[in-house]
Amino acid sequence: MSKKPAENGAHKAAIRQENEEQILAAAERVFADFGFKGATTALIAETANVPKSNVHYYFNTKEALYRRIMEDVCDHWLEAARTFDNSVDPAEILRGYIEAKMDLSRARPYGSRLWAHEIIRGAKFSSRYISTTVKDWLDSRVVVIRDWIADGKMDDVEPYTLMYMIFATTQHYADFGRQIEIFNNDKPLTDEQFAEAKENVVRIILKGVGLA
Repeated sequence: MSKKPAENGAHKAAIRQENEEQILAAAERVFADFGFKGATTALIAETANVPKSNVHYYFNTKEALYRRIMEDVCDHWLEAARTFDNSVDPAEILRGYIEAKMDLSRARPYGSRLWAHEIIRGAKFSSRYISTTVKDWLDSRVVVIRDWIADGKMDDVEPYTLMYMIFATTQHYADFGRQIEIFNNDKPLTDEQFAEAKENVVRIILKGVGLA
């Protein structure tokens, strides 16, 4: 018996999603390793173990694929800040945000490195996204932090500086992962070591803003 149209449609959608995710994961790594210019669709296809034609089928241009990954990486970072909306306790909010950002660095190190490379090179492909979506998000978090300060819930620190420090520290564990390995006797951090590092980062930042 042939499948019903709805079943066929669901099956095709599932295949499409699986193929796109496979290509995106491979492209994230290739772009991080070789940059936009150095990465080729042929290498991305080889890494994804799919025909080159599949890459062009799902993504019209290399730039479209690159932008999709860049925005997806940052969208996950912005999602990590949902703690700002789910609590009223500054310590709980910042702890949750820092922990989520560090977990993302461990889960998607290539995405974090790709973002760093893009910014270092002048944000050629992402400046509009950063100046709109990301800036609006950051400004809204700064308003919340200033309210905490005004209410005497934390020390009077510059909110943008605090957020920049959180960005830099949490992403360091991806962007400078190799350096950390070298300092760790040329071995990746174990889960236990990473959990300890995460707790130390939280404790140091919270203490620094009077939320010990």
